[in-house]
Amino acid sequence: MSRPTERLITYLFFISLGVTIGIYLLRGFALPPFTSLPGGILWILLLLSLGSGILYGIEKTRRF
Repeated sequence: MSRPTERLITYLFFISLGVTIGIYLLRGFALPPFTSLPGGILWILLLLSLGSGILYGIEKTRRF
């Protein structure tokens, strides 16, 4: 992949990871707007972080 694609995957990974951790923590602290979020949204964010993390790892280990 080209450099802009690699940069996009990097941004996607770190942003999705940050949002997932943030929502998970805010939901754990029992703040009213976040406690009403369905668990499915948290699972989608978790899977997005996992998938983009795998792509990020593959891109970082490529030689060319």
